[in-house]
Amino acid sequence: MSTQPLSTLKSANRTRFALRWYVWLLLVAAVYGLAFAMHWDDRGVLWVKERFVSAAERQASIWLPDYHAVIDAKPLTGMEKDEASDLTYDPQSKTLFSVMGKNPFLVELSLQGDVLRKMPLVGWSNPEGVTVLGNGLLAIVDERDHLITIVKVDAETRELNIGNFPQYDLGPSKDQNKAFEAIVWDSHNQQLLLGEERPPALFTWKSDGKVLSGDKLKLASHALDVRNLSALAIDPRTGHMLVLSADSHLLLELDKKGEQVSFIALLSGFHGLKKTIPRAEGVAMDEAGTLYMVSEPNLFYRFEKQK
Repeated sequence: MSTQPLSTLKSANRTRFALRWYVWLLLVAAVYGLAFAMHWDDRGVLWVKERFVSAAERQASIWLPDYHAVIDAKPLTGMEKDEASDLTYDPQSKTLFSVMGKNPFLVELSLQGDVLRKMPLVGWSNPEGVTVLGNGLLAIVDERDHLITIVKVDAETRELNIGNFPQYDLGPSKDQNKAFEAIVWDSHNQQLLLGEERPPALFTWKSDGKVLSGDKLKLASHALDVRNLSALAIDPRTGHMLVLSADSHLLLELDKKGEQVSFIALLSGFHGLKKTIPRAEGVAMDEAGTLYMVSEPNLFYRFEKQK
């Protein structure tokens, strides 16, 4: 009866041991790659934080986990080749306004996502943010030119020319190609809130709703656990801020102190979504708490709270 040399057996054992470790290493790398691609790292931290929110705090908040899509990926008619870049709600007209970045224009939408009118933005390079200030005034952010322009829109407006309105320089950004993209009017504190896309950062700029005063100021925030910042909105009932991230497929709720309260994942199978929102670029909320979103290239979403 022949036997293998001891050295051969040891070599074979080492080879099998190395193979097992190699397989485990590949498995760990695959799981990590999937987690990174699906942004489980972002959502995991936020999910843990939500477990510590009390019932009273939930009642006093927006509480995004209770929201469900009632209009899911409705195409914006005639805008298939455009890029919906932001969304804002006008409480006076009870309509929504959105800017298109690829072919610059402002569009007015019904609350059901129907296109009411399209207004070319003459002189804008890359409009990425828009917010209603009130009394027919809107502020539009041009990411490429680093400008805020305050425009007047009424029922007769069919076109806007940038040369006819006051402009404000936003100054340089750390990444000039991923600069100021988000804007929302905070009427309670009489200021604009601005968001840089990457790295995510928040700023304020004082205003009376007609003109800006002073300069923008950076806010310290430890709650921006997202890959990028796409859009901002404010809940008129609670004063809480909504922070949208296209890269992370997340919508965050921050309280008045800037702390994270709740979130929803904008993924297939969650909150009534049949498919993952491709690239969520705009968010708005009305006085009833109804939530609206737009995604590139031309998709509209409406979420309502389930009671």
